[in-house]
Amino acid sequence: MKIYTKTGDKGTTSLIYGDRVSKTDPRVDAYGTCDEANSMIGLALSYLKKETFDGKQEILEILHRIQTKLFHVGAELATPQGKEVKWSVQENDITELEQTIDKWDARLPQLKNFILPSGHPAGAALHVARTIVRRGERKAVAIGEGVNPLAVAYLNRLSDFLFIAARYVNNRLNEEELGLHQ
Repeated sequence: MKIYTKTGDKGTTSLIYGDRVSKTDPRVDAYGTCDEANSMIGLALSYLKKETFDGKQEILEILHRIQTKLFHVGAELATPQGKEVKWSVQENDITELEQTIDKWDARLPQLKNFILPSGHPAGAALHVARTIVRRGERKAVAIGEGVNPLAVAYLNRLSDFLFIAARYVNNRLNEEELGLHQ
């Protein structure tokens, strides 16, 4: 199977079920942004694999599950309204994020001021992933009717999770959090 099809050479692409749309279609923009976030999480994982620290395996496993679920969100966004969604977000996916946020946040020093995205390359990459997920959330909302509200909620919670994950990774790797310059 060839990786290139040449079917997109004129500015269109296929959604799931084969509907052709412009590459500027809001659905393409939304699922493409999810793919971008997924790639940034993959970059963070590549940095983490080289490190040794307590809790590493848990972080790797959770981020891998999130990558899979983010792929499902993208597939859901690529499914035209009125068509059956093959993979969808469930309430328990959001609950899992919330439980991990609460668990990891309880292990972190309490924030007393704003922090700047920084730290270990994995932590910094998770901060970037967080901002990409926020953009993906905005783009999913812009699609309007026909988007599963749980997909939007998942993206919202995922950005919160990635903030805590960045802090948690930096904490596990003894990286200082930078506050705003005074």
